[in-house]
Amino acid sequence: MTRADTPHSPARYLLFPLLAALIWSVNMIVTKMAAGVISPAVIGFYRWALAGALLTPFALPGVWAQRRLIVPYLPKFAVLGGLGMALYQGLAYVAASTTTATNMGIITAMIPLLTIAVGTVVLRQRPTLMAMLGGLLSLAGLALLIGEGDPSRLLSVGANPGDLLMGLAALAYALYGVLLRRWGLPVGPWQSLYVQVGFGVLFQLPAFLMAAPSPLNAENVPLVLYAAVFPSLFAPFLWMQGVKHLGPNRASIFLNLMPVGTVAIASVFLDEKPHVFHIVGGALALAGVMLAQMRTPRFGRAKTAG
Repeated sequence: MTRADTPHSPARYLLFPLLAALIWSVNMIVTKMAAGVISPAVIGFYRWALAGALLTPFALPGVWAQRRLIVPYLPKFAVLGGLGMALYQGLAYVAASTTTATNMGIITAMIPLLTIAVGTVVLRQRPTLMAMLGGLLSLAGLALLIGEGDPSRLLSVGANPGDLLMGLAALAYALYGVLLRRWGLPVGPWQSLYVQVGFGVLFQLPAFLMAAPSPLNAENVPLVLYAAVFPSLFAPFLWMQGVKHLGPNRASIFLNLMPVGTVAIASVFLDEKPHVFHIVGGALALAGVMLAQMRTPRFGRAKTAG
């Protein structure tokens, strides 16, 4: 029996996913703060280039030792690096200029629900009744949030460009998670992360070279350092430890704390005072996510992935 299978894990193991969720919440604030002080293409490139450099002494020996095993899977590593590193965070940096950190945090919390939806298409898994009800509830919450308290406003004005970009970013990360689970790459997590980061840097290089000059300075260097170290390296390590000791289902519950942390931190550091529609819309969205994660029988028999 593994530690994750034990019914009562020590309380200290709860700190792993809790700290990871807190780090990712702070990263939403950092992403918002980066808007206007550094180009999205520049911070995206520097973040992953620095993260890869810091990871090199620890991961490169293992990658080199397993190179014959890794080479056949390079196209899949490229897709994962493009989705998880380049596209997800790249879109978030662009979105930050036209939306709030509060909205970004709540929309990001939809990733578990989007993962269920993407899994339905990619893995041909029939959704449960709770997943369908949770999806409808979350959509209602998002409509209230993005419509700033009036969902009908979306029909006349449309959604904020930043909210749409953040939604696309969340969808990209949901697809990343589904493909990562489906492909089951036969290498260690750190080696897998290292190769994906390498592709993420490669994909962002053209945008970095074509971007307008955005030099590093005292205002943006701390943001780059935080993004490169904490959400890129520490949070994945803490999250992997949480999954190891608690299991994926118990660990995933802590992702629901991300928007709460983001809203609280944004209200203090960015003066983003939450409105009633933030609270109600966010609560509905999170309730839908939690409802969708409840285990119930599926409609019909699930088809196997082709």
